[in-house]
Amino acid sequence: MLNSPIRLFRIFGMIEGTSLVVLLFIAMPLKYIAGFPEVVTLIGSLHGFFFIVYLLVIAYTTLKIRWAFRWLFGSVLVAFIPFGNYVLDYRLQKSRYV
Repeated sequence: MLNSPIRLFRIFGMIEGTSLVVLLFIAMPLKYIAGFPEVVTLIGSLHGFFFIVYLLVIAYTTLKIRWAFRWLFGSVLVAFIPFGNYVLDYRLQKSRYV
């Protein structure tokens, strides 16, 4: 299933991107509106773990397929933008790497 570095990258990109969206649009409102700060602690910890794994997968993918710098830079940049990984995944599907 994970026989390609790009496939691995896309899967972990979706996981990391989804965890960011859940943290920002579900956990944060639950903390500040509903008064449940524990949700941010849990989801924030999971997101931090997924972010570190995502960075390691970026490094692995870059080394395996000799990615251009723009893909490396873009993949790190989108990790800080809500829904950014979804846009990157769409662009990857249209590239020569998939």
